[in-house]
Amino acid sequence: MDNYQVLIVEDEDVTRFSLRNLFEAEGYQVFEAVDGETMSLMLMQHSINLVIMDINLPGKNGLSLGRELANNKNLGLIFLTGRDSDIDKILGLEIGADDYLTKPFNPRELTIRARNILSRIGQTPSEDDTKDTIIKFNQWTLDSNSREMISPNKKVLAIPRGEYRALRLLIKNSGQIVTRQELIKEMTGRDLRSNDRTVDVTIRRLRKHFESSPETPELINTIHGEGYRFVGTVEKG
Repeated sequence: MDNYQVLIVEDEDVTRFSLRNLFEAEGYQVFEAVDGETMSLMLMQHSINLVIMDINLPGKNGLSLGRELANNKNLGLIFLTGRDSDIDKILGLEIGADDYLTKPFNPRELTIRARNILSRIGQTPSEDDTKDTIIKFNQWTLDSNSREMISPNKKVLAIPRGEYRALRLLIKNSGQIVTRQELIKEMTGRDLRSNDRTVDVTIRRLRKHFESSPETPELINTIHGEGYRFVGTVEKG
């Protein structure tokens, strides 16, 4: 296993120590923080690959801190929440978190999700990816190297990893239905769970980017009961 570095941001001592022991047993190098100030210090001092952060923190809460991390394409983020709240989950996903878990959680499930995210962060681009570094559609550009979208009026948008992976999968299967199960697998490496809003929130965020450009038609159609379909015009070449 690669010697990934994991940062646990949690103010509850028992939970933080349990998480540290859990990830050290998996072979990771683990660091700890109890608030945003300590988190920033750890990020400056170490090459952190994944942050596992409680939403309810003293000072700046996890959602505020997550916004500060969202544009770092080499850093994974998993939120932990003590409440089974759709609002917390949706807000976490909307600011670009890779995944979330509700306390109490299954330790094995958390390590599997972490491993899936880390494998995608360090993933070597496939041959197909390198062929299509730049994808153009409906006057938009998707740059796989920088994980940025460029709008028709040349506005550059850095998009979270989940949005990038979902959009790329939809474009690669342009005109075909992509199921929610296929999308969640591409985005997070895990299977779709009942009442899971991850895919729907991601699609909604993607649509908002396009809606900000009046000349862009609807590009992602909902196929009720099945999934989504990209209906834009992809440039060849």
